[in-house]
Amino acid sequence: MKDIMRVKCLLSSDVEALINQQIKKEAHSAAIYLAMASWCNTNGYDFSSDYFFDQAEEERAHQLKFYKYVLDMGGNAISPETTNIKTDYNSFREVFEDALDQEISVTQSIKNIAARCYKEQDFVTLEFLNWFFKEQREEEYKARRALELFDVIGEEGTGRWEIDKHVRKITYNEA
Repeated sequence: MKDIMRVKCLLSSDVEALINQQIKKEAHSAAIYLAMASWCNTNGYDFSSDYFFDQAEEERAHQLKFYKYVLDMGGNAISPETTNIKTDYNSFREVFEDALDQEISVTQSIKNIAARCYKEQDFVTLEFLNWFFKEQREEEYKARRALELFDVIGEEGTGRWEIDKHVRKITYNEA
């Protein structure tokens, strides 16, 4: 039966496996952002907490988008387990450094899927991934801008309060 289903699937088993890994990565990202939101909330950074709650929701939406794509293509989407989520941070800045690292990691993972799709000439999946590349440009931009606030404003005195206040105001305007 598996061989019959593979014939009906529009994804190669390698691309399907990579997308299922991406589904797990998106779920992991959502869980990381929830942990960041919790840490920020506990430490009095309410605006940053809301920012990370929004980020968690976006990552969950990305996870579902990949999940539904695999199913639409006749594949088998796998619901992932998320473990090993960091819940404690040494500083407010570290939260944003980790957020940027996470976004860069997600972008690289999507690039790996695209590279495999190019090799297999899977142009349908490549077209699907274009939306994610645009989204990752925005996500990395916002993460970098948030981190830059620490250098521009500084953390002394009311600096962290000012940074927290400005985080939610970061927007990405595609040129």
